Amino acid sequence: MYKTALSLAIATVLAACSSTDAKKDVPVTDLSSNTQKPVPTQASNTTGITSPNVGGNPLVDPNNILFKRSVYFDFDSNAVKDEFRPVVQAHSKFMTSDKRDAKIRIEGNCDERGSREYNLALGQRRAEAVKKVMTVLGVQDGRIETVSFGEEKPASAGHDESAWQQNRRADIKYPGE
Repeated sequence: MYKTALSLAIATVLAACSSTDAKKDVPVTDLSSNTQKPVPTQASNTTGITSPNVGGNPLVDPNNILFKRSVYFDFDSNAVKDEFRPVVQAHSKFMTSDKRDAKIRIEGNCDERGSREYNLALGQRRAEAVKKVMTVLGVQDGRIETVSFGEEKPASAGHDESAWQQNRRADIKYPGE
């Protein structure tokens, strides 16, 4: 019974991570000699790469999908939405490319609604959901740390649906950020 349930759970996760969309290659540049600190990102729904890398670092090029670091969630949900899968896929490809051995941290966040304990747990589930997609796409589990900040690090200080949407997120952080 346990093996059947485990097999069913794994099949469900893999099916949820599959896509019929054509995958685009993301250009990757070796950052080992680059000491420039990446710039924090803002929400955006564009996913294409439209210009060359800024200073050879795709993480700081606003026109590169790797510039986007936040995955946003619906209220009370930790399911990675289809519109953010290209961002997670691009970061996974970046992490599995040659000479990539750095670790990343995925920070789960929530809006202010809910108790402190509930929001910490939900933020952790959000970070783990992004991690799970990345590990299915080939990133080694040990290279991804997850942490939850609950409602403690809001992206927007407002108290309305617009602000809450920006605060329900998981942020992908690279070393030095």
